[in-house]
Amino acid sequence: MTGASVTPPAGSPWGVAYDKAKAALAKLTLQDKVGIVTGVGWNNGPCVGNTSPLSKIGYPQLCLQDGPLGIRFSTGSTAFTPGIQAASTWDLDLIRQRGQFIGEEFRGAGIHVTLGPVAGPLGKTPQGGRNWEGFSPDPYLTGLAMAETISAIQATGVQATAKHYILNEQELGREVISGNADDRTLHELYAWPFADAVHANVASVMCSYNKLNTTWACEDQYTLQTVLKDQLGFPGYVVTDWNAQHSTVESANAGLDMSMPGTDFNGGSMFWGPALTNAVNSNQVPASRMDDMVTRILAGWYVAGQDASVYPSFSLGRNVQGNHKTNVRAVARDGLVLLKNDANILPLKNPASIAVVGSASVSGAHANNLASCNDKSCDGGALGMGWGSGSVNYPYFVAPYDAINVRATSQGGRVTLSDTDNTSSGASAASGKDVAIVFITADSGEGYITVEGNPGDRNDLNAWHNGNDLVQAVAGSNSNVVVVVHSVGAVILEQIVALPQVKAVVWAGLPSQESGNALVDILWGDVSPSGKLVYTIAKSPSDYNTRLVSGGSDSFSEGLFIDYKHFDDAGITPRYEFGFGLSYTKFDYSGLSVTSVAKSGPATGAVLPGGPSDLFDNVATVTVNVRNSGQMTGAEVAQLYLTYPSSAPRTPLKQLRGFAKLNLTAGQTGTATFNMRKRDLSYWDVRAQKWVVPSGTFGVSVGASSRDLRLTGSLTVS
Repeated sequence: MTGASVTPPAGSPWGVAYDKAKAALAKLTLQDKVGIVTGVGWNNGPCVGNTSPLSKIGYPQLCLQDGPLGIRFSTGSTAFTPGIQAASTWDLDLIRQRGQFIGEEFRGAGIHVTLGPVAGPLGKTPQGGRNWEGFSPDPYLTGLAMAETISAIQATGVQATAKHYILNEQELGREVISGNADDRTLHELYAWPFADAVHANVASVMCSYNKLNTTWACEDQYTLQTVLKDQLGFPGYVVTDWNAQHSTVESANAGLDMSMPGTDFNGGSMFWGPALTNAVNSNQVPASRMDDMVTRILAGWYVAGQDASVYPSFSLGRNVQGNHKTNVRAVARDGLVLLKNDANILPLKNPASIAVVGSASVSGAHANNLASCNDKSCDGGALGMGWGSGSVNYPYFVAPYDAINVRATSQGGRVTLSDTDNTSSGASAASGKDVAIVFITADSGEGYITVEGNPGDRNDLNAWHNGNDLVQAVAGSNSNVVVVVHSVGAVILEQIVALPQVKAVVWAGLPSQESGNALVDILWGDVSPSGKLVYTIAKSPSDYNTRLVSGGSDSFSEGLFIDYKHFDDAGITPRYEFGFGLSYTKFDYSGLSVTSVAKSGPATGAVLPGGPSDLFDNVATVTVNVRNSGQMTGAEVAQLYLTYPSSAPRTPLKQLRGFAKLNLTAGQTGTATFNMRKRDLSYWDVRAQKWVVPSGTFGVSVGASSRDLRLTGSLTVS
């Protein structure tokens, strides 16, 4: 069914958009149509991607701009927290607000399409360079974050782009490697969050650089047409990653809809444009496929309501920040994960003397938007995001030391700074102080830039700049050490946590422009930490079962068993498990209740955006009571994990299928409610090519992390 078109339900958002798109299509020549689907070329327009305008239908030069955490190259926008920090809050309200604010800024800058959010890489390999742009290696958590972000962005009148589709899991060889995942793994892990994106009416999906079973992702008919457009009912358009197109006819007939930037990065290799015109005229690409491409692209314009009001003129210098820094601070703060807190050293009790140690405690090249630090391609000073096309300029940067110094001195304290990673200087600064706060980092990014010998992906899972040695030196001269980690992903912490002088480990992640303010909020106890890990921190790199692949293909032989699912399956105890995070207060769980109307069998509903309609029906509800039994206000992320019955094919021991964040005052009890959709109980039946709910008894576990499960129950499906 090559290039088959779709017919969205009449009256639905896509149905209305398609009606408008088809009316406009009737007025267009072939040359007009080719101009809509082909970028004007690298650096030939104001944005990173641009198409030709068509005044006859009131359609402008479409402007597509990076990226997932704000406006790339802008001097007037907010540097939002990366996706992985937003996910670490487990707070869908904050994630939704973040998406809304991102959308407002893109619209305010006159940008039609934001190239984000990110569901690929999912993050199966801890060293993966761009994992931080996405949300989590758990597809359920990533899927909900994608849906909230997309819905909020598009409600502002900006088109969102779900990227990078699909199996784009490392930077090493990303433009040549072939991802060869089995069909069940493809559906249950890597396509899962894209289904949530499509269900949220995402306007576009970006196909990735890599190959899929030896076929380029941007001309792979199975994933573009069969999975995305047929199975997931995607009515929007597929756009290439920049210069990820390799053919004229094959890509068009496989389901590609827009070529970006239209040429390669040298202005050559235009696969569409005149070549596409010739292919249509010679019937190598059916005219119906050409019309389908244009209809999808125009429908994306209409579904975002971009025809309904005057769009601002394009400007990367216009101040569009509003009050959006409030979200940055909240996400940076509530995404911070407290990993260790011996003797309740935190929150700080107004210490008279503090040592702040490490180059990562102060503003440096990374924070100052230096021309020599293109796309955050240097690691000097405090770390707020990774590097590459997903990075943005900071409008300002609040360094940790600056915020700590302001808070401590306002309370009569004295702060001594050692802003290098020299071990003797750090030890000297820490000597005799009430507390020593040591900052360590680990960075990564996109593979077109190598930073400190790391070519996109991280070379290893160690802290950068001899972080372990720095902590050890400080611990040799101070018995109250707090380690703050700013990192793109998991770091092996064994040497650090083994030191008895290290009383606390604060996993501050990637906090962006409000770094110091968010940290001080937690260190001094203005707010209790409530973030939870969205990946597993192992005791040893060998505990992970996924590696960077240096050959021509990645077999994805681990299948469904990545991150915590692998640790459970292999019986490996992590240092800090998925979903883990301490608080300054305590929470008790009670009163598990399970109700279900789920029936076994395949999904049979009509295919709507996201898949068969009945997949998104709520079929089971679990509730638990959570009581704040401590002494201060705090928030708890209650997590639900599901264990499939033995009638299902081999499945991970438990899978996240619900979470709820409850803000509770001391002594207050709240109810966490988890609504499970039919898809949350389903597996992908490869033979039937359907989602199927197995019969039998599901195990239901609820608790504070994937390993701290307080209550268990069951759910029986006949």
